[in-house]
Amino acid sequence: MTAKKRIVGVIGVGHVGAHVAFNLGMMGIADEVLLCDKNEGKIISERQDLMDAVKFMPHRVEYKLAKYDELKDCDVIVNSTGNIALCATGNRDDEMNFTAVQVADYIPKVIAGGYHGIIVNITNPCDVITYLIAEKSGLPKGHVLGTGTGLDTSRLVSAIAQQTGLEHHSFNAYMMGEHGNAQMVPWSLMQFGGKSLADLQNDPRFVFDKEDIKNKTIKGGWVTYQGKQCTEYGIASTAASMVAVILHDERKIMPASVPFDGEYGEAGIFCGCPAVIGANGVEQVMEYNLPADEKAEFKKCCDTIRANIAKAEKLLG
Repeated sequence: MTAKKRIVGVIGVGHVGAHVAFNLGMMGIADEVLLCDKNEGKIISERQDLMDAVKFMPHRVEYKLAKYDELKDCDVIVNSTGNIALCATGNRDDEMNFTAVQVADYIPKVIAGGYHGIIVNITNPCDVITYLIAEKSGLPKGHVLGTGTGLDTSRLVSAIAQQTGLEHHSFNAYMMGEHGNAQMVPWSLMQFGGKSLADLQNDPRFVFDKEDIKNKTIKGGWVTYQGKQCTEYGIASTAASMVAVILHDERKIMPASVPFDGEYGEAGIFCGCPAVIGANGVEQVMEYNLPADEKAEFKKCCDTIRANIAKAEKLLG
C-alpha cells in the first residue's frame, strides 16, 4: 500500500514563495511541492535550486512545475503572488491594484481545475486578498485563511522577549486587526506562565512603553524592507507553520486572517485574530472579552479592512 503524499502548491514563486517552498521541504512538512508562476523561466530555475537542496532535507521531497488547473490534487495551496516594489510607500494597501486583479483572474482557474482543498494567503493587502480569494473560489467557510497578524505576532513576541529576557515560546501574546498599519496589541490577553501583565507590574522587565512596542511591531517589516527590498524568512516561516498545522490537523490556536460571522460584532470581513486552525482550515474564531478601550481599537481595525474591501470590489467592478 502506498502512503498518501502531502502535496502543497505555491502560487507566486518570488522572494516569499520560494522561501515557503524551501521551508516546506526543510521543515519536513510536504512530500511534494508544486510550483506555479507565470514566469516560467523563474520557476524552472527555482525548481532546480530546490532539488539541489533536497539531499539536506529530513526526507525526500519532489518539487514540480504546475499550471493553475494542475493544482487540483494539492491538500493546501499557498498564495504568494505580488509585486513587492509597490509596497515601497510603507503601505501594503498600495499593492492592491496589482494583486486584486491577479487573484480575480487566476483563482477561478484553480477552482475550474477541480481544486477543493485549503488556501492559505500571504499576498497583500492580506486581509483584503484573503476575502477576495474566498469570494472568487466559492470554497466552504474556513477553507480560505490568511497569514494575517501571524507574522506581526512573531514581531511582537520578539520585542517582548528582548525586553524581558524570556524565551519566545514561554509566554502568550498576539497582534489583532489588519496585517498593516491598522493593527493593535490586546495587552489584556498577554499571559506569562499564567500571570497577566497587570500581575507583573512590580517587575521593571514587564513595564512596557506600549506605544513604542506597538510601533516597533508595525514598522518591523519596513525595517527589513529598507535594507533588502523584501521580507522573506519571517513570513515564509509563518505560512509554512500554518500549512503544517493544517496537514497534521493540530487544532492549534494561532493568529491568522479569518472570516468573521458575528464575532466581536463583525461580519463580512477577514481580519487578524487568534483562531483554532486544523484540517478544515479555520475551525473556530476565538472571541475574547476585551476591555472597552481594546474593543474600540479593534473595531477601528475592522473598519479599515472593510473600507479596503470596498475599494477592491470597486476596482474589480
